[in-house]
Amino acid sequence: MTEASTPEARTPCANLRRRARLRDIELFAEMADDQLDWLSAVTEERPLGDGDTLFRDGDQATHFYVLLKGELVVTKIVDGREELLTRHSTRPRPGDGHDGKPSAAHRFTGELPLLTDGSYVATATASGHTVVLACPKQVFYDMLVRCPTVARVLLPVLAWRITSSEIQARNRATVTALGTLAAGLAHELNNPAAAVARAAQDLGPALDRLVETSQHWGSLATAQERSDLSELIGEILRTPLTADSDPFHLADREDAVADWAAERGAARPAPLAAALAERGLERDWPAARTAGIRSGVLAAALDQMSALLEARALTDQLRSAGPRISALVAATRDYANLDRAPRQEFSVTDGLEATLTMMRPRLAGVRIVREYAPDLPAVTGYPTELNQVWTNLIDNAVDAMDGNGTLTLRTCLQGGCLTVEIGDTGHGIPADALSRIFEPFYTTKDVGKGTGLGLHLSYRIVTQRHGGSLTARSAPGSTWLVVRMPVNGDS
Repeated sequence: MTEASTPEARTPCANLRRRARLRDIELFAEMADDQLDWLSAVTEERPLGDGDTLFRDGDQATHFYVLLKGELVVTKIVDGREELLTRHSTRPRPGDGHDGKPSAAHRFTGELPLLTDGSYVATATASGHTVVLACPKQVFYDMLVRCPTVARVLLPVLAWRITSSEIQARNRATVTALGTLAAGLAHELNNPAAAVARAAQDLGPALDRLVETSQHWGSLATAQERSDLSELIGEILRTPLTADSDPFHLADREDAVADWAAERGAARPAPLAAALAERGLERDWPAARTAGIRSGVLAAALDQMSALLEARALTDQLRSAGPRISALVAATRDYANLDRAPRQEFSVTDGLEATLTMMRPRLAGVRIVREYAPDLPAVTGYPTELNQVWTNLIDNAVDAMDGNGTLTLRTCLQGGCLTVEIGDTGHGIPADALSRIFEPFYTTKDVGKGTGLGLHLSYRIVTQRHGGSLTARSAPGSTWLVVRMPVNGDS
């Protein structure tokens, strides 16, 4: 039974007290007496104990709530962590109305999901003894029509909340992008950095062995044998590495060469065996080419070859690691747009590739298909912001595929617009959700796995910052997000 339906509630004094209590709330301050009486009759006061939950993130929105007494703590689970969004309280706060936040924002909640016919986007919990006025969904709609003064207070708060949420989401996206950048860079730098450290550690002893074997070989060999060995080493180094990807075949070939060299007295046959096996050279190859070397000095020749090939392999590792590290640094700069003007001409393909490089750990189980049109023109805009768009779209695609599937990136020129299509083989977007995925706070992910703002911010970046469009089409096993942007148009 509501307060308005009790005998005491129908007395003139009770009506006056109830009107005064409601009119003390900024949202209802300019309502007429009959409007306040109607509101009292169609709403109910709901008491909450300390720690009671008013609504949960993901629950279907059924009520609009006005805080009459106490405090509500509004939180949201984001990426497994609980974040405090705000506190609604009836206690005055220093600076209310002077920090850009409407003072009325502290006294009501739940309007956005009702207006979008969606779910609550956070969890509200009572702190201490709390009382709320619960306004059912249809009553909320009726109130906006019957009481225009309510809409004049509510709409600025709604606009402020959406703007604040977008700012928070952009900041979170920036932090996420930096995390992606750091994780991707650390992961990708690990291999070349480890190769450099390993080669640097091994190179000193390898050079010592090279000096020792060179002296021993030079003291034993004739001029013709030294010439023959130099020619043989040159032939080995000129032989390209094999494309044989069978590790067992490679290991068998290497063992056979190592056994042959060991039988002829080589002290360290492994580097020689590895160099020959990697080039597809079988055991008979060195046997035939060392036939002119005397048996008494063949072991010294093999040790010399092994030491030289080991040193060359280590220097090759150092030489190849440098460009890989430089390429990663360049990809990082492209992704973050360091040391450049925010608005500039840039290559969309380069941005896509930089994003893939930074997200490589996330894409470990994903097959990537690139269908880039050649000779695409440059686009004028904000590459760092677009890289956040690519990150959002690719991240959503990976989620939809549960980390396994095929990701397709396609670019082409259509009229005066450059088109980027990002497709995945995931479970798809439900037909009833497809038209809403770019709305703020709307998400098809499980509670705690998304804010509902990633696609909305991507949509804003593409449409408002770059004068383009972002659309989606989806079926099970084939979902495509399509970005179209004018090549050099004004945003």
